Amino acid sequence: MAVLVTRPGAQGYSLCQQLMEAGIASFHHSLLTFTPGSQLSQLSDDIEQIDIMVAISQHSVAFTDEYFTQHNISWPQDCHYLAIGHKTALELSRVCGQKVNYPQQSDSEHFLELDDLQDINKKQIVILRGNGGRELIFDTLVERGAIVEYREVYQREYRDFDAEVLVAQWQQAHIDTVVITSSGQLNFFASKIAEVDLHWLYSLKLIVPSDRIAKEANAMGFHIVSNTGSAANSDLLATLQPNIGQ
Repeated sequence: MAVLVTRPGAQGYSLCQQLMEAGIASFHHSLLTFTPGSQLSQLSDDIEQIDIMVAISQHSVAFTDEYFTQHNISWPQDCHYLAIGHKTALELSRVCGQKVNYPQQSDSEHFLELDDLQDINKKQIVILRGNGGRELIFDTLVERGAIVEYREVYQREYRDFDAEVLVAQWQQAHIDTVVITSSGQLNFFASKIAEVDLHWLYSLKLIVPSDRIAKEANAMGFHIVSNTGSAANSDLLATLQPNIGQ
């Protein structure tokens, strides 16, 4: 078994290290880079009026906290904090000093079932995110009567790569499993693969963190898709470890 890990940055490197320690060959190929977002400066506007602050990812927490630190801004103490996943909730709680609620399954549908989001008419909600994504959350909260605003606190930029060269290398390394943790990354990755190599691509076992991405992958043509229910490295690793020796 050999795993291609496409999640970016430290999380991707960490997962590869854990896989190697578990005796699983792994290769890291980050699909994204991150830079500060254009709407960071808007966070200081009426920040004390926010009723609920939502963090979409650990990156949204990190870039926001760095901006707050640089500009001597404190995380508001009188609002409710929510996060999509466990790791994001832990990081948000660490920097804001408040309790952070999150769903057991890290997707938009389960997030919208949180008790904090049921009676929100006229509530002021700010969603910390990158450039695009999570429109279902925004639309649903607006339908429930909330006053919702995005703050794009970081930018995702896809990293171009020579798929012809790398696919040959991955095939030579006997890659049979790939970890992809977002819908955008899945579509970008697949779009780079030449038609002649699509049979190889769709034959890979695909590991994804949500049912929505799994359905997209199946519709795209992937034959074997495993949904971990979470993008946490611990959950990705738990799904991959039973395959040792295969």
